[in-house]
Amino acid sequence: MSEKGEKSSSLDIFQLLEETTEKEKKKQREELLAPSGVSEFFVDGSITIDKRTCQGIECKLCVEVCPTNALFWRAGEVGITEELCVYCGACVLSCIVEDCIKIVRKRETGEVESFSKPRQVVVLQHRTNARKRLERIQNIFPKLENYLKRYGKSWSCVYATKTEL
Repeated sequence: MSEKGEKSSSLDIFQLLEETTEKEKKKQREELLAPSGVSEFFVDGSITIDKRTCQGIECKLCVEVCPTNALFWRAGEVGITEELCVYCGACVLSCIVEDCIKIVRKRETGEVESFSKPRQVVVLQHRTNARKRLERIQNIFPKLENYLKRYGKSWSCVYATKTEL
C-alpha cells in the first residue's frame, strides 16, 4: 500500500511542476505580446516553415505581414520565434509558395484547425464568420416557440393563417 501512496504523490508533484511551468510560459507569452497589442484567440498551436520550398530571399512577404514579428530574416532564411506567434495565418495568406508555411492551432472549444494554403485560410475565416453571424442572429431574434409563448398564440393559429394565405 505504501508504494501506491508514494506513486500517487510523485505524480502529483510532477503534475504541479508541469502546471507551474505552463503558467510561467503563459505569463511570459502575455508579457511578450503586450507591446504589440495583438490578442490571442487560440489555446495552443504550432507553426513550421519548409526550408526546402521557402523562397524567402526573393520575397520576405511573411516577415513583413507578421503582426507580432514572430517571423524574422536570419542568415539567408526565415526564422520563427514560437513564443510570439499567435497563429493568425497572415503569413500563409501572403506566402507565394503553397504548403511552405503550415499552421496548426487549437481553439478554446477544442477544435483543431490546420492549414498551409491561402485558400484554406480564407475558407476557414469564412466558416468562422458565418458561425458568428448565425449566433448573433439567433441571439437577436426569438425562436418560434419563445415567440408563441410570449405572445400567447398557439400552433393552430399559426397553421391556420398559413393555410388561408
